[in-house]
Amino acid sequence: MDINAAIDRLTWLCHHIPTLIGAASEQELERKPSPEKWSKKEILGHLIDSAANNHQRFIRIQSEHEPVIFYNQNDWVGLSRYNDIATEQLISTWKHYNLHLAAIAKAIPSENLSRIGRGRDGQPHTLKWYFDDYVDHMEHHLRQIITY
Repeated sequence: MDINAAIDRLTWLCHHIPTLIGAASEQELERKPSPEKWSKKEILGHLIDSAANNHQRFIRIQSEHEPVIFYNQNDWVGLSRYNDIATEQLISTWKHYNLHLAAIAKAIPSENLSRIGRGRDGQPHTLKWYFDDYVDHMEHHLRQIITY
């Protein structure tokens, strides 16, 4: 069991995506396609929320017996008011939090990658699955912000 490919993808994203997001206008980043849809800044904020919640997941799965970890993403985005935060701060927070998660992932002992955690649906997934899914989820949302 190995997560090195996902770690490499995450690290690549951290080094290349900030410049691409920073090139977009504030108007483009703050525009909401409709009242119930997130703006690009809110999508980036959602990725910061995801980092915060997955940070907990990556540690707790290693130290607890099958922890259940989930959050209400719409509440987190709504209450965080990401359109009101400076774009540079959001980009920097996203980049550095994910570099931190990459460092944590590199330190995960291989035997811990098969440990189990659970989400809102109660289904068991391995720590490896959660890390791979985290990077896949990030790439999906980054494509909504920019094309790379």
